[in-house]
Amino acid sequence: MIERRLFRVTGTVQGVGFRPFVYRLAADLRLAGYVGNDTDGVFIEAQGDSDRLDELSRRLLEESPPLAHIATLEAVTVAPGDGDGGFRIIDSRAEGAPAVAVSVDVATCDDCLAELMDPADRRYGYPFINCTNCGPRYTIIRSIPYDRASTTMAGFHMCDACRAEYENPADRRFHAEPNACPVCGPRIRLLDPGGQVLTTGADALDRTAALLTGAHVLAVK
Repeated sequence: MIERRLFRVTGTVQGVGFRPFVYRLAADLRLAGYVGNDTDGVFIEAQGDSDRLDELSRRLLEESPPLAHIATLEAVTVAPGDGDGGFRIIDSRAEGAPAVAVSVDVATCDDCLAELMDPADRRYGYPFINCTNCGPRYTIIRSIPYDRASTTMAGFHMCDACRAEYENPADRRFHAEPNACPVCGPRIRLLDPGGQVLTTGADALDRTAALLTGAHVLAVK
């Protein structure tokens, strides 16, 4: 039997790759509908065979991303809608006081570390490398729901290569809000006490390390 259900998910479900996870689940189960963030957590409307909707509920709990923590999962039946539009990630809804848990910053994952150390990779040596499984979260958030426009990354516009990753459901950077690279993302600079730029990029890292090992004190901003 075909039906449509509204799912409400609360907990640590923003900034952890939860929307891309739901998107892939829905595509795998051939469900129509959408997923989005709001001030309470994540909302999902999914339409399809009732058995597949039951499986969606089960897999949301059993296969959620490693950084996610589901506090509650509720579902109610709603009126059927357009079942031919596929499944999509929609714009967030900022209504009411924020109640969603904010994810902590996460250390660089093994996949990103491999890219970081690969001279053939376009992010070789890039200190701000990240994906949906790692990187900054809490320290870049300005408001909830968690979207790039609500973070300190809002001023960095993704280049074509990063945008292609961000929009590709098969890519681990699918809807990774801090996604960036040396072409379009933040860059590192070393300044003297008067605010004058001494050097940038990899040389700034090397000189910073030398200063620290030489017993100097530095501030990181």
